[in-house]
Amino acid sequence: MTYTIDICGMKRELPVLPLNDTLSIGAFVIFGDVELTEHCGAELLKRMPACDYIIAPEAKAIPLAYEMSRQSGIPYLLARKQAKAYMSGVFQVTVQSITTAGEQTLVIDEKDAQAMAGKRIVILDDVISTGESLRAVEELVTRAGGHIVAKMAILAEGDAINRQDITVLAPLPLFRPDGTAIGV
Repeated sequence: MTYTIDICGMKRELPVLPLNDTLSIGAFVIFGDVELTEHCGAELLKRMPACDYIIAPEAKAIPLAYEMSRQSGIPYLLARKQAKAYMSGVFQVTVQSITTAGEQTLVIDEKDAQAMAGKRIVILDDVISTGESLRAVEELVTRAGGHIVAKMAILAEGDAINRQDITVLAPLPLFRPDGTAIGV
């Protein structure tokens, strides 16, 4: 089963994959799709307010953050899934994502926190569904002293479709096990 999505004039066929016995999702992955990444980056930049940094959670939003940085010259930062040996003064937040089994952690280090302090920050992700990853990145930015000026994603899925505080390019429905869309 597939679902055809139109993102500001660019169409893609997404495989519809089971998440559990009662729910399926449209698998949206920009890894390796340079054309789509460039297109979505340009479309989000048209809607992005002035900012000093873009921050995205690891990992699927990395190509998008890089591309938007490349197109705009605005630097990007990452909220990593775990602390690395080169990181010091780590800030961390736990998160429960719809697509990741179990609890995960997002972290930034003191260097990135200092860069964000007092600066205008845009939080970026590929897909926002439950909003848990977004909430975790918001907490990290706030703890670092950054000022969130926008929250953006390519797609909003499920209840996130109705959120007014996130700028998105297109809605992505959730699906029943038989592949029929829920709520869009």
